[in-house]
Amino acid sequence: MAIIESTVKVGQKPTKEEMKRIHGELRKAAKYPINLEAAPELSPEALKEFAHLAAERNRQKKRQVVTLRLVPDCLSKYKALGKGYTGIMADVLNYAAENPEILSKVR
Repeated sequence: MAIIESTVKVGQKPTKEEMKRIHGELRKAAKYPINLEAAPELSPEALKEFAHLAAERNRQKKRQVVTLRLVPDCLSKYKALGKGYTGIMADVLNYAAENPEILSKVR
């Protein structure tokens, strides 16, 4: 079994060829049986470490509710994206916060 990799940049959609390749690989992978006996048993220490990593990941993923005042045109553009537009807004804000050159342009 191989790992399927594909790199897509922010704001870029995968090409049709990439999607065909990925779907083809997934169809092939679905035909293979799952063999749990090939997986090694985890030690109690490893399980504890995984639990710690999972808890940390969940803390980082948790989102805080805020109130934000926006210009109506801005909000309508995001709403036009459809269901899940607030998640897209959060991703855009996060991207801007992580890239100081973007923030320096709006000051």
